Amino acid sequence: MNVSKGFYLLLVTISAVLTLAIVWPFLQYVLLAVLLAYVLYPLQKRLEPRVGPSFSSASLVVGATLSIIVPFAAMIGLIATDVVRFAQSLENGGPGIDRLETTISERTGQDVNIAETATNGARSAAEGLLGGAPDALSGLIHAVVGIGLAAFLLYFLLRDGDRLFTWVREIVPLPREVQTTLFEELDRLTWAVLVGHVAVAIIQGVLAGLGLFATGIPNVVFWTFVMILLSLIPLIGSFAVWAPAAVWLAATGSAVAAVALAVYGTIVVGASDEFLRPLIVGRADVNPSIIIVGVIGGMYLMGFMGLFFGPVIVGACKVILETFDDHYDDLEPAGDW
Repeated sequence: MNVSKGFYLLLVTISAVLTLAIVWPFLQYVLLAVLLAYVLYPLQKRLEPRVGPSFSSASLVVGATLSIIVPFAAMIGLIATDVVRFAQSLENGGPGIDRLETTISERTGQDVNIAETATNGARSAAEGLLGGAPDALSGLIHAVVGIGLAAFLLYFLLRDGDRLFTWVREIVPLPREVQTTLFEELDRLTWAVLVGHVAVAIIQGVLAGLGLFATGIPNVVFWTFVMILLSLIPLIGSFAVWAPAAVWLAATGSAVAAVALAVYGTIVVGASDEFLRPLIVGRADVNPSIIIVGVIGGMYLMGFMGLFFGPVIVGACKVILETFDDHYDDLEPAGDW
């Protein structure tokens, strides 16, 4: 390696580190923009010949923003309403509360007051929220700026996606055949994670929510939302909600509903993963170990967006190694530096 190449590599390293430092505070929103761009890019290619790249990109950005913010706001409103109703039912000794307190008292010999405990917990939580109001305001400002940045970045990723991909192919020092195989496998992997992992989690959460609704569990909207999020996390899933709900039904005297919910959760919700994932994803299924390691490690490294990018990164390592093995003879010698 000569001095010029060494100096240039040093410049590349410094600029990469500084760029990462600049992006890092808004990494979640940058990753969100990349994720949405990947999902929306096929639609962009359909709209672009009809209305032009700029208008189609702007339309998709507006549509994506509204499709995320409006349902999210509505969901927050429904969840808040459910939480208030649940708190009121506890405070008023709602359905099953008295029987549950009696059952606990008979079996443990300890007198419990669920309503008072819940009220004290809610009061402590409210005091904590009020004490953290300045931090909450700062977080809100950060979120607004981040969403704006994500929308801005999404627009250019959609509009200039072809040029970006061409540029990547030009600077990657690999033969065209190897690049084609590698990018196709990475695309298949990414789509499998997004469709198989996310879509199945949503369906499982909704199926479990229907079970809660049919057996009379209150605050179904809130718990369905929780189960969808939990279904994104391997080894936990919606079981963490519907199983305690079945126990709650049994403890409050609804034995038939408890058994029905347990059977429904075990057979319908539990088996849905094995049935739905191959049906939705097809041949591009991803080994569960990749999902487990990727999700858990991704959340530690990247926060919420690690749920989606973690499995892709772990799976990409497998794809890269397999491509290297298949095309080892096609890789040209690097030459002397």
